[in-house]
Amino acid sequence: MLSEILYQIGAMVVDAGTVQIAAVVLGLLGVGLAVRQSLWNFPVGLVQVTLTALIFYDQRLYADMTLQSAYAVALVYGWWCWTHPASYGAHRTRLPVTCLSGTGRLVAVAIAGVGALLWGVGLAHFGADPLPYRDAFIGAFGLVAQALAAHKKLEVWFGWLVVNVVGVVVYWQVELYGFVGLYILYIVLAVAGWRAWRRSMMRASTVG
Repeated sequence: MLSEILYQIGAMVVDAGTVQIAAVVLGLLGVGLAVRQSLWNFPVGLVQVTLTALIFYDQRLYADMTLQSAYAVALVYGWWCWTHPASYGAHRTRLPVTCLSGTGRLVAVAIAGVGALLWGVGLAHFGADPLPYRDAFIGAFGLVAQALAAHKKLEVWFGWLVVNVVGVVVYWQVELYGFVGLYILYIVLAVAGWRAWRRSMMRASTVG
């Protein structure tokens, strides 16, 4: 099975156009930069979602293209939050990693869940999406994760982990093993991100 995954990844690289390859590489790079809490993850992410939107436009996947626009807005908002740490407390020069409260976690999950349900119903009744609830789930949880990332909430990585695990399951079922391999890489980065941000949070609490 591993050889099949590697073969399909290679086939994807051969068959994909330059824009698609660039979008994939920039996507992985952007997540890696986010793990390191680098501001460069925002401009890289903006280029990546722009390229992805162009790909979806070319394929006439207009709902997916619109989602990339929402991601772009979330990235701009996150960029502002990370570069204006004083908005979260006096004399701060860098936005710290923090956790949501128990209530905050429930609210985040509820927003994502209700959003996914309503979005899925809309796609099922008014769109031509073959998998409306899957796409709505990934979109809603992805947008909530972007909002959490803007405020450097540790739970962002759990959000991305859920999205990526769902992606692995879906692409495995349709035997797109190349995408399975890609989403496994995203899972690895999500785990690395959680560990790195948790260490950062613990160091800040010790110093404080």
